[in-house]
Amino acid sequence: MIGRPGYPGRLFCIILPAMIIEQTIAYVKQELAGAEGGHDWWHYRVWKAAKQIAEKEGADIFVVELGALLHDIADSKFHGGDDEVGPAKARAFLLQLSVEPAVVDHVENIIRHISFKGGKEAATFSSPELSAVQDADRLDAIGAIGIARAFNYGGFKNRALYDPAIAPDLNMTKAQYKSSTAPTINHFYEKLLLLKDRMNTPTGKAMAEERHQFMQQFLDRFYQEWDGQE
Repeated sequence: MIGRPGYPGRLFCIILPAMIIEQTIAYVKQELAGAEGGHDWWHYRVWKAAKQIAEKEGADIFVVELGALLHDIADSKFHGGDDEVGPAKARAFLLQLSVEPAVVDHVENIIRHISFKGGKEAATFSSPELSAVQDADRLDAIGAIGIARAFNYGGFKNRALYDPAIAPDLNMTKAQYKSSTAPTINHFYEKLLLLKDRMNTPTGKAMAEERHQFMQQFLDRFYQEWDGQE
Protein backbone atom coordinates (compact mmCIF):
# COMPACT_ATOMS: atom_id res chain seq x y z
CA MET A 1 0.00 0.00 0.00
CA ILE A 2 1.37 3.44 -0.88
CA GLY A 3 0.10 7.01 -1.02
CA ARG A 4 -1.10 8.02 -4.47
CA PRO A 5 0.54 11.20 -5.86
CA GLY A 6 -1.87 14.07 -5.49
CA TYR A 7 -3.93 12.16 -2.94
CA PRO A 8 -1.73 12.14 0.21
CA GLY A 9 -4.60 11.13 2.47
CA ARG A 10 -5.57 8.09 0.43
CA LEU A 11 -3.96 4.72 -0.02
CA PHE A 12 -4.26 2.27 -2.86
CA CYS A 13 -2.84 -1.13 -3.74
CA ILE A 14 -0.32 -1.69 -6.48
CA ILE A 15 -0.59 -5.26 -7.73
CA LEU A 16 2.63 -6.32 -9.37
CA PRO A 17 2.43 -8.01 -12.79
CA ALA A 18 3.71 -11.28 -11.35
CA MET A 19 0.90 -11.27 -8.79
CA ILE A 20 -1.67 -10.57 -11.50
CA ILE A 21 -0.38 -13.50 -13.52
CA GLU A 22 -0.57 -15.76 -10.44
CA GLN A 23 -4.16 -14.70 -9.77
CA THR A 24 -5.04 -15.20 -13.42
CA ILE A 25 -3.63 -18.72 -13.40
CA ALA A 26 -5.69 -19.55 -10.30
CA TYR A 27 -8.82 -18.07 -11.89
CA VAL A 28 -8.41 -19.99 -15.16
CA LYS A 29 -7.76 -23.28 -13.35
CA GLN A 30 -10.93 -22.78 -11.35
CA GLU A 31 -13.08 -21.72 -14.29
CA LEU A 32 -11.96 -24.57 -16.56
CA ALA A 33 -12.13 -27.36 -14.02
CA GLY A 34 -13.98 -30.23 -15.72
CA ALA A 35 -13.86 -28.64 -19.19
CA GLU A 36 -13.57 -30.69 -22.38
CA GLY A 37 -10.09 -32.22 -22.53
CA GLY A 38 -8.83 -30.19 -25.47
CA HIS A 39 -9.88 -26.89 -23.92
CA ASP A 40 -9.23 -27.43 -20.22
CA TRP A 41 -6.47 -25.93 -18.08
CA TRP A 42 -3.82 -28.03 -19.81
CA HIS A 43 -4.55 -26.22 -23.07
CA TYR A 44 -2.53 -23.50 -21.41
CA ARG A 45 0.48 -25.01 -23.03
CA VAL A 46 -0.40 -21.99 -25.16
CA TRP A 47 0.78 -19.74 -22.33
CA LYS A 48 4.22 -21.38 -22.29
CA ALA A 49 4.64 -21.28 -26.06
CA ALA A 50 3.39 -17.68 -26.26
CA LYS A 51 6.03 -16.56 -23.77
CA GLN A 52 8.75 -18.20 -25.85
CA ILE A 53 7.52 -16.51 -29.01
CA ALA A 54 7.06 -13.13 -27.32
CA GLU A 55 10.60 -13.15 -25.94
CA LYS A 56 12.08 -13.83 -29.38
CA GLU A 57 9.78 -11.43 -31.23
CA GLY A 58 9.96 -8.52 -28.79
CA ALA A 59 6.27 -8.46 -27.82
CA ASP A 60 4.98 -7.19 -24.48
CA ILE A 61 5.31 -10.23 -22.21
CA PHE A 62 2.68 -9.11 -19.68
CA VAL A 63 -0.01 -8.58 -22.32
CA VAL A 64 0.95 -11.84 -24.02
CA GLU A 65 0.73 -13.82 -20.77
CA LEU A 66 -2.69 -12.43 -19.93
CA GLY A 67 -3.95 -12.95 -23.47
CA ALA A 68 -2.69 -16.53 -23.58
CA LEU A 69 -4.06 -17.46 -20.17
CA LEU A 70 -7.49 -15.95 -20.82
CA HIS A 71 -7.89 -16.62 -24.54
CA ASP A 72 -10.25 -19.59 -24.02
CA ILE A 73 -11.82 -18.60 -20.72
CA ALA A 74 -15.21 -18.97 -22.42
CA ASP A 75 -14.74 -20.57 -25.83
CA SER A 76 -17.73 -19.82 -28.05
CA LYS A 77 -18.00 -23.53 -28.96
CA PHE A 78 -19.24 -24.16 -25.45
CA HIS A 79 -21.39 -21.02 -25.17
CA GLY A 80 -23.88 -21.34 -27.99
CA GLY A 81 -21.51 -19.85 -30.56
CA ASP A 82 -21.40 -16.48 -28.77
CA ASP A 83 -18.01 -14.92 -29.57
CA GLU A 84 -18.42 -12.12 -27.02
CA VAL A 85 -18.71 -14.20 -23.85
CA GLY A 86 -14.97 -14.77 -23.60
CA PRO A 87 -13.83 -11.16 -24.12
CA ALA A 88 -16.47 -9.89 -21.68
CA LYS A 89 -15.55 -12.43 -19.02
CA ALA A 90 -11.86 -11.68 -19.32
CA ARG A 91 -12.50 -7.93 -19.17
CA ALA A 92 -14.57 -8.20 -16.01
CA PHE A 93 -11.90 -10.32 -14.32
CA LEU A 94 -9.02 -8.00 -15.22
CA LEU A 95 -10.91 -4.89 -14.14
CA GLN A 96 -11.44 -6.50 -10.73
CA LEU A 97 -7.64 -6.65 -10.44
CA SER A 98 -7.34 -2.96 -11.40
CA VAL A 99 -5.30 -3.81 -14.49
CA GLU A 100 -4.53 -0.75 -16.60
CA PRO A 101 -7.44 -0.07 -19.00
CA ALA A 102 -5.19 -0.05 -22.07
CA VAL A 103 -3.92 -3.52 -21.16
CA VAL A 104 -7.48 -4.75 -20.55
CA ASP A 105 -8.54 -3.44 -23.98
CA HIS A 106 -5.57 -5.12 -25.63
CA VAL A 107 -6.22 -8.49 -23.97
CA GLU A 108 -9.89 -8.26 -24.88
CA ASN A 109 -8.97 -7.70 -28.52
CA ILE A 110 -6.57 -10.64 -28.49
CA ILE A 111 -9.36 -12.92 -27.26
CA ARG A 112 -11.85 -11.53 -29.75
CA HIS A 113 -9.57 -11.95 -32.77
CA ILE A 114 -7.53 -15.08 -32.01
CA SER A 115 -9.82 -17.76 -33.43
CA PHE A 116 -9.48 -19.42 -36.84
CA LYS A 117 -13.24 -19.35 -37.56
CA GLY A 118 -12.85 -20.97 -40.93
CA GLY A 119 -9.93 -18.76 -41.91
CA LYS A 120 -11.99 -16.65 -44.33
CA GLU A 121 -12.43 -13.39 -42.43
CA ALA A 122 -10.08 -10.45 -42.95
CA ALA A 123 -8.19 -9.32 -39.86
CA THR A 124 -9.57 -6.17 -38.24
CA PHE A 125 -7.07 -6.00 -35.37
CA SER A 126 -3.38 -6.75 -35.21
CA SER A 127 -0.51 -6.40 -32.75
CA PRO A 128 2.74 -8.22 -31.98
CA GLU A 129 1.05 -9.58 -28.88
CA LEU A 130 -1.90 -11.03 -30.79
CA SER A 131 0.55 -12.56 -33.26
CA ALA A 132 2.45 -14.29 -30.44
CA VAL A 133 -0.67 -15.65 -28.72
CA GLN A 134 -2.33 -16.67 -31.97
CA ASP A 135 0.78 -18.53 -33.12
CA ALA A 136 1.00 -20.34 -29.78
CA ASP A 137 -2.67 -21.30 -29.97
CA ARG A 138 -2.22 -22.60 -33.50
CA LEU A 139 0.84 -24.60 -32.47
CA ASP A 140 -1.27 -26.37 -29.86
CA ALA A 141 -3.73 -27.32 -32.62
CA ILE A 142 -1.12 -29.20 -34.67
CA GLY A 143 1.45 -31.95 -34.14
CA ALA A 144 0.90 -34.80 -31.68
CA ILE A 145 -1.07 -32.65 -29.24
CA GLY A 146 -3.19 -31.28 -32.07
CA ILE A 147 -4.04 -34.79 -33.27
CA ALA A 148 -5.01 -35.83 -29.74
CA ARG A 149 -7.13 -32.72 -29.27
CA ALA A 150 -8.90 -33.16 -32.61
CA PHE A 151 -10.02 -36.69 -31.84
CA ASN A 152 -10.86 -35.84 -28.24
CA TYR A 153 -13.19 -33.06 -29.40
CA GLY A 154 -14.59 -35.27 -32.16
CA GLY A 155 -15.46 -37.87 -29.54
CA PHE A 156 -16.93 -35.19 -27.30
CA LYS A 157 -19.22 -34.19 -30.20
CA ASN A 158 -19.88 -37.83 -31.19
CA ARG A 159 -18.42 -37.33 -34.67
CA ALA A 160 -17.26 -40.11 -36.98
CA LEU A 161 -13.52 -40.68 -37.23
CA TYR A 162 -13.62 -40.74 -41.03
CA ASP A 163 -16.10 -41.21 -43.83
CA PRO A 164 -14.67 -41.49 -47.36
CA ALA A 165 -18.03 -40.35 -48.75
CA ILE A 166 -17.82 -36.98 -46.98
CA ALA A 167 -15.18 -34.76 -48.56
CA PRO A 168 -13.55 -31.88 -46.67
CA ASP A 169 -15.15 -28.51 -47.38
CA LEU A 170 -12.56 -25.78 -47.90
CA ASN A 171 -15.09 -23.08 -48.73
CA MET A 172 -17.17 -22.93 -45.57
CA THR A 173 -18.44 -19.64 -44.22
CA LYS A 174 -17.77 -18.77 -40.59
CA ALA A 175 -21.27 -19.97 -39.64
CA GLN A 176 -20.85 -23.23 -41.54
CA TYR A 177 -17.46 -23.85 -39.99
CA LYS A 178 -18.81 -23.32 -36.47
CA SER A 179 -21.76 -25.66 -37.03
CA SER A 180 -19.93 -28.39 -38.95
CA THR A 181 -20.55 -32.01 -37.91
CA ALA A 182 -18.08 -33.54 -40.39
CA PRO A 183 -15.80 -36.45 -39.44
CA THR A 184 -12.68 -35.58 -37.48
CA ILE A 185 -10.29 -36.43 -40.34
CA ASN A 186 -11.93 -33.66 -42.38
CA HIS A 187 -10.82 -31.16 -39.74
CA PHE A 188 -7.21 -31.77 -40.69
CA TYR A 189 -7.85 -30.45 -44.19
CA GLU A 190 -10.31 -27.73 -43.19
CA LYS A 191 -8.02 -26.25 -40.53
CA LEU A 192 -5.04 -28.09 -39.07
CA LEU A 193 -2.97 -28.56 -42.23
CA LEU A 194 -3.58 -24.91 -43.15
CA LEU A 195 -2.10 -23.48 -39.98
CA LYS A 196 1.61 -23.84 -40.84
CA ASP A 197 1.27 -21.28 -43.61
CA ARG A 198 -0.83 -18.95 -41.46
CA MET A 199 1.65 -18.46 -38.64
CA ASN A 200 2.40 -14.81 -38.00
CA THR A 201 5.95 -14.75 -36.66
CA PRO A 202 9.28 -16.22 -37.83
CA THR A 203 9.51 -18.03 -34.50
CA GLY A 204 6.03 -19.50 -34.87
CA LYS A 205 6.71 -20.57 -38.44
CA ALA A 206 9.87 -22.42 -37.42
CA MET A 207 8.10 -24.16 -34.53
CA ALA A 208 5.23 -25.24 -36.78
CA GLU A 209 7.32 -27.06 -39.40
CA GLU A 210 8.00 -30.31 -37.54
CA ARG A 211 4.49 -30.49 -36.09
CA HIS A 212 3.03 -30.12 -39.58
CA GLN A 213 5.21 -32.92 -40.93
CA PHE A 214 4.13 -35.17 -38.06
CA MET A 215 0.47 -34.66 -38.96
CA GLN A 216 1.14 -35.56 -42.58
CA GLN A 217 2.92 -38.74 -41.47
CA PHE A 218 -0.03 -39.57 -39.22
CA LEU A 219 -2.52 -39.17 -42.06
CA ASP A 220 -0.45 -41.33 -44.38
CA ARG A 221 -0.39 -44.07 -41.76
CA PHE A 222 -4.10 -43.61 -40.98
CA TYR A 223 -5.11 -44.22 -44.60
CA GLN A 224 -2.78 -47.21 -44.90
CA GLU A 225 -4.39 -48.85 -41.89
CA TRP A 226 -7.92 -47.83 -42.97
CA ASP A 227 -7.40 -49.50 -46.33
CA GLY A 228 -5.58 -52.50 -44.86
CA GLN A 229 -2.46 -51.75 -46.87
CA GLU A 230 0.20 -52.11 -44.19
